[in-house]
Amino acid sequence: MKLVTRIFGAAMLFIGLMQPAMALDEVYSDFFGNAIEGYDPVAYFSEGKALKGDKAWELEWKGADWRFSSQANLAAFKENPEKYAPQYGGYCAWAVSQGYTAKIDPEAWHIHDGKLYLNYNASVQSTWQQDIPGNIVKADQNWPQLLAK
Repeated sequence: MKLVTRIFGAAMLFIGLMQPAMALDEVYSDFFGNAIEGYDPVAYFSEGKALKGDKAWELEWKGADWRFSSQANLAAFKENPEKYAPQYGGYCAWAVSQGYTAKIDPEAWHIHDGKLYLNYNASVQSTWQQDIPGNIVKADQNWPQLLAK
């Protein structure tokens, strides 16, 4: 049985090595291609809360579909997307600070120094908020290498 397990393991390793490396998308999007799972990035700033966007006000940017809760928010994003887009492509900021990526919960968010940060969930967000400046320094260092993988 051990021999079969070793052969199977070696075969899986070989197959894994033969697969082309999958590049990390610059913007995290859900199964349907929506950034922030369809939530409006501008609303975090203008409304101070997470608001679901509407397909009627949608824009493709950096390979993902961004939805907005109003025409005004769509126009604001078009004018300056970098101002409203979440940091680290919308991946979990805590995960990026730890050297990996993870999906997010659009309700687990925080604006710090005028920038939007998203987290995996409320528990992870609580950990992130224990040292936001330090976590940002680590995430800023990790992000370029994560994108390059």
